[in-house]
Amino acid sequence: MTAPAPTVIDLTGTWTLDPAHTRIGFSARHAMVTTVRGQFKEVEGTLQLDAVDPTASSASVTIQTASFDTGVPDRDGHVKSADLLDVATYPTITFVSTGATAGKGDDEYVLTGQLTIHGVTSSVDLAVTFEGSSRDPFGNTRAGFTATTSISRKEFGISFNAALETGGVLLSDKIKIELDISAIKSS
Repeated sequence: MTAPAPTVIDLTGTWTLDPAHTRIGFSARHAMVTTVRGQFKEVEGTLQLDAVDPTASSASVTIQTASFDTGVPDRDGHVKSADLLDVATYPTITFVSTGATAGKGDDEYVLTGQLTIHGVTSSVDLAVTFEGSSRDPFGNTRAGFTATTSISRKEFGISFNAALETGGVLLSDKIKIELDISAIKSS
């Protein structure tokens, strides 16, 4: 018996991020000896995809900074404080794409955009991989993407740190960002 041919899904159109199946993760070095990982739990966004010319696609994403979570309430509270994210003053992080180029592989792209954190906007490049598309059991058309980038937190005005007795600093400047995106086609 032969398996049915996969359904070809037209990716062109408007897609909405599914926050229940999307993860905006991060990692940073702590005390120069370990890596702390976490995520932002509240995210919303829209993708405008062009299947004929994927480099004409765009994205707009908003993250609620108060949704920062590493699983350690004391650490999360400190990161949300005025020392670091200052969520009372800066309640959101935003990304708005400004362009896209083809990457190394067939399903790889570089999405360039303006990332705003802590009231500072800087251009970043996201290495994006299209992971596939399908129809879910509820009739939704879904597309999946992964993306990565690294940023300097100092570039965004987040400079808090503490010197360690043994040399070095408590928090790395480099923050790695990892995205696992599930989007639902809305039109």
